[in-house]
Amino acid sequence: MKFDELDSKMRIYETAHDKIVLPGMYMVARIDGRGFTKLTKETHPFEAPFDPRFRDYMVETVKHLMNCGFNVVYGYTESDEISLLFHLAEGAFGRKHRKYNSILAGETSAKFSLQLGSLAAFDCRICELPNRQLVVDYFRWRNEDAHRNALNAHCYWQLRRDNHTRQSATNTIEKMSTADKNELLFRYNINFNNLPAWQKRGIGIYWAEMEKDGVNPKTGEQVVVKRRQLYVNQELPVKDEYNRFIQELIEQSEQ
Repeated sequence: MKFDELDSKMRIYETAHDKIVLPGMYMVARIDGRGFTKLTKETHPFEAPFDPRFRDYMVETVKHLMNCGFNVVYGYTESDEISLLFHLAEGAFGRKHRKYNSILAGETSAKFSLQLGSLAAFDCRICELPNRQLVVDYFRWRNEDAHRNALNAHCYWQLRRDNHTRQSATNTIEKMSTADKNELLFRYNINFNNLPAWQKRGIGIYWAEMEKDGVNPKTGEQVVVKRRQLYVNQELPVKDEYNRFIQELIEQSEQ
């Protein structure tokens, strides 16, 4: 059998179940660390519940993903999770799920591993959202999830430091209301509202026009120039203001 005939025959098995994102649908990639509880608590112990080093690794990973060949409007990270909003007109790789999932999981794993100096793996899946409101709802959902997880994490680790076992700390938190959790932290002289915003609401990364000092190559004169570059926002707005923030990013990208 000639190669071309064999190639055509076997390609069918590789592509028979290809799924694509239809035109006009928004794409959001959700990327998660695989086995990160063990990785960050045992293999490479980071400060609990939040470590600035780990935060910076995740931010640099998001920036890499937004510069590796896709048209990404907004990147968001909390804990070991990343969400990427693609431009509505993004058409790379025919909008095939398997290509986005495999490439993004690989790029994320590679970039994070290089920073960590050790093997780390991520998985990826594509969310298809048919309208702007659902995109806004998606990112509001992840923002609120970050807030809930941060409150639970601070409570858990305060109890652990107070000689509670893993199971005891987990069981105690599960029975508590949000008000009770805040009161628990008060007993340890921690006001949850005063903790860094990036711990409670995650970090947003997006393109912005930023001023930089430069030199006119013809005259040698010092000038201020504008450059489109990634901006890292560790003080994201909250609740309805965050909804409006996401809505505006989407609208600006489609102008």
